[in-house]
Amino acid sequence: MTNQRSFKARVRARMGKTGESYTTARRHLLARATSETTAPPAQAATTVASTGAAEQTERIADELLRARTGRGWADWFALLDAWDATSRTHTEIARWLAGEHSVPGWWAQTITVGYEQARGLRAPGQRRDGGYSASGSRTVAVPAPRLFEAFADEAIRARWLPDAQVRLRTATAPRSYRADWAGGPSRIVVGFDAVGESKSRVSVLHEKLGGAEQAAELKAYWRERLAALKAFLETDGDSR
Repeated sequence: MTNQRSFKARVRARMGKTGESYTTARRHLLARATSETTAPPAQAATTVASTGAAEQTERIADELLRARTGRGWADWFALLDAWDATSRTHTEIARWLAGEHSVPGWWAQTITVGYEQARGLRAPGQRRDGGYSASGSRTVAVPAPRLFEAFADEAIRARWLPDAQVRLRTATAPRSYRADWAGGPSRIVVGFDAVGESKSRVSVLHEKLGGAEQAAELKAYWRERLAALKAFLETDGDSR
């Protein structure tokens, strides 16, 4: 009875963090428990170790970064090292990239986070101020306005992001979407970037999280939901 009561409490805690329904939260926790009990200890340790500084550089492909900013990860890291960026704040680095090298705002933030992780200035999911966030991105074979609509239109959003409590803060179609999540205090910042005429990329940053555990849970959550969004839009998402 005690174990069952404890598990239900964990389910409700996850519901509060992610905005999921009881059934969805329970399914995620059961899946994790199964994975933890079947994975060998050495494998589990390797998995934890592998979520290190390369997180951002693995999430954003080098060729995509080069296409959007003119340089790949190694080139940007070399420039930042020469500028002594490890002694600068996050804001100073991002502003330098934008001002001195004309890097667009979202990409300046992306490079800054990747550099800070690679140089050990922040843990994966952790901000320089000690707070935590989770992120995810996906390229989808639809134009950017259609991706934006999938977030902004409540009826469409419910088809791939069910049970989520979202309250709009600001939106600029078809470039950005900001909203409070599950009544706060966390929030999502979503950017949309065209990749040719018929493809676009969505990037989600989930901010103001309570700690590393919640950041890891929401990173997995957004990986799953963005995969669902891609499947929805590329199959029957255009049917009205």
